Order: sequence, then C-alpha cells, then structure tokens
Amino acid sequence: MKIGLYFGSFNPVHIGHLIIANSFAQDADLDQVWFVVTPLNPFKKKGDLLHHFDRIDLVDKAIEGNSKLKTSDVEFGMPQPNYTINTLEKLSQQYPQHEFVLILGQDNLPTFHKWKSFESILNNYQIYCYPRPHEKPSEFDNHPKVKLVQAPLIEISSSYIRQHIKSGKSIQYLVPEVVEKTIVLKKFYW
Repeated sequence: MKIGLYFGSFNPVHIGHLIIANSFAQDADLDQVWFVVTPLNPFKKKGDLLHHFDRIDLVDKAIEGNSKLKTSDVEFGMPQPNYTINTLEKLSQQYPQHEFVLILGQDNLPTFHKWKSFESILNNYQIYCYPRPHEKPSEFDNHPKVKLVQAPLIEISSSYIRQHIKSGKSIQYLVPEVVEKTIVLKKFYW
C-alpha cells in the first residue's frame, strides 16, 4: 500500500486537518493517510501542548468510520525531540511492504533545508505538498520528489481553537462534534 504520513501535533485536531487528510486519501494516489501524532515537535515550544495520548484519542474519535484514515503512535516510544527522518526510517523497517509518502504544507518547503537529514528524506521518499496561500517560492518547489497536490485551503489553526476555548467561546464547527464534546467534558485547554 502507498501510505501518506501526515505529521503534526494535532493540538487539537480540527476540520482543516481532516479535510486535508481526506482530500489526500481521496484525490491523490494514496491508499491511506496516517495521522502521525508527534509528542513534541522540535520546532515548537511545549506551552499548551495536550498530552500525546489525549491528542491521539481526539484524532481517533475524529476519524472513526473512515477506513482510509488511521492514526499512528510510532513516535510515542522514540527519543524526543523526534525527527521526521527517524520516523520515516522506523516505519519503513516496520512495514517494508508499504511505500511511505510525506505530506506537508507548502509553507514547510522554504525551511525544509533546516530539517535533520533533509537530503535523505528527498532521496528516499516522495513529498506531497498541499498549497498554502501567499507562500513564497522555494528551492524545493520543482524538485522531482516534491509533488503539489490540490486540496481545499482551510484557514483554521489549533492555536486559534485553543484561544477560543480559553476565552470561553464556542468551537462548534471548527472541530468535529465528538472532539468538541470530549474537550468540554475533560476540560482540555482551559
């Protein structure tokens, strides 16, 4: 199978994440898209980061019933902070029967050269990018391993949702109903 790996904190998962993942699962040449929930992104501060077990639970709830979308906790047992190349290599060893593709927002390309072992990623894996509005051109835009895949542009961020929660505002329609109910019930991000 050809698997798209969609890495992220998903803090929390929202409809933008789901629309992008589902678009790749339906419209790209992928059999499945796996949400790789990252315990700690090396480029982000811990701050308001919900525990990774709670975040993967929210993603599991959000994608329930969609056989083309799965979650992966592969990074939970890996040294932190983790790097994408390590995860790609680990998954390739665990599942040699699968071909893995990295899914990224186009906004990651201008700084892709700062990623650990970015050359190895480019040499061994395809990168499928979804467009981001007003993104500046990058040296990787025309790389033979980088493919731009059209997906709806959804301007929602997890930080926007967390701010709404802290301000006592509704997050209805920003996240799936089951995610909203779990956040309210467990008082996440308050």
